[in-house]
Amino acid sequence: MQIEAVLFDLFNTLVLLENDDAFYMPSLKRLHDYLVKNEIHVSFEDFVRVYFEVRDKLYEETSQSLEDPHFNIRVSRTLQNLGYKLEASHPTVIGATEAFCEEFMKYMRPDNDAVYVLEKLYKRYKLGIVSNLSIPECVPRLLEKFGLGRFFDVVVISGAINRRKPSPEIYEKALKTLGVKADKAIFVGDTPGIDIRGAKAVGLKAVLIQRTPSPEGSLSLAYELPGAHEKVQPDIVIKNLRELLDFLQDC
Repeated sequence: MQIEAVLFDLFNTLVLLENDDAFYMPSLKRLHDYLVKNEIHVSFEDFVRVYFEVRDKLYEETSQSLEDPHFNIRVSRTLQNLGYKLEASHPTVIGATEAFCEEFMKYMRPDNDAVYVLEKLYKRYKLGIVSNLSIPECVPRLLEKFGLGRFFDVVVISGAINRRKPSPEIYEKALKTLGVKADKAIFVGDTPGIDIRGAKAVGLKAVLIQRTPSPEGSLSLAYELPGAHEKVQPDIVIKNLRELLDFLQDC
């Protein structure tokens, strides 16, 4: 089947997070500093405690629906639980989210092969991004920062449509925008239980990028899905983005 489109996950696929979650506490600190400057008088320790309570409750509430409420809602609910009745649309809430994003972006760098591979694929295929992030406004800025935005025909971010991978809706929205059927597209991602599971469920070919060997030492193993008695198998496992070019030659 002739491939017409290539869809990518963003984080740890095209753009790499340095030291995994190292960004989180510094980003929350910058968010908190912004709040303090805007007359929110609560300690950082209290803010962090309530924030994680709110975040975890939201995850629990949306575990089945795979909704992805905007980050502003986390901030608003946290502040409300601390006695500040600010809605998600309040300028202080929006500004706090922006502060988090500014710090978060400092912990990103593009994959060394990203620009090279995208230049090879550009104009040969329709290109898109399908990624989970509750602050969708961060993504265009990241793409511009690293010179990647010019390559993509569609960018679908979970926080913008309130659906996160592996929900089929997020993949289907990208395919519909591109005007491409699922069996004529592939998806490249780094997380088996999210990226590969979701892509395969809607009929996409699924490419797993696995930069380090699995604990079992096999790049072709099948992956156990969290909370499910089934396994998901990518169509191919690659160790770096350049190997994607070889795979596409055979499609």
